[in-house]
Order: sequence, then structure tokens, then C-alpha cells
Amino acid sequence: MAPNAKKNRILLENHFLPGDLETHIAAFVGHYNHQRYHESLKNLTLADVHTGRGQTILLERERTKRKTMKLRRLQHAKSAA
Repeated sequence: MAPNAKKNRILLENHFLPGDLETHIAAFVGHYNHQRYHESLKNLTLADVHTGRGQTILLERERTKRKTMKLRRLQHAKSAA
């Protein structure tokens, strides 16, 4: 779903009961804080940064990237031989 799709849906939908609006706003805030990656936070979620998991996630991503690049080099060397 596009980043602004949830926000736009909240703005465009008719909410007949206050509880409906509160439910949609809570869902948007949950998505924004726990699922949406923020480019300015090195593609981490707000919850990752807030709970201190950000550095651990970035280190794991770097390890995965190095491992993947090593595997690709080996595969390329095998195919070139």
C-alpha cells in the first residue's frame, strides 16, 4: 500500500461513529510507528529506533549484504570458469 494511502483513506471515508474514526486512526498510527520504514532513519521503523533495536538491525543487514556479495562473487567466478 502506498505510504499516503492509509492517511488518504482515513480522510476520504465517512465515519459515522466516533469509535470508527478512533479505530482507523489507531490503525494508521500503529502502521506508521511499527511497519513503515523511514528513509531518514536508515530504513528503520520508529519503534525499532525507540526501543534501541536500530543498531542491531543495521548490523544484521550489513552482515547479510556481505554474505550475499560473497556468494554472488563465487557464483560469478564459477560461471566464468
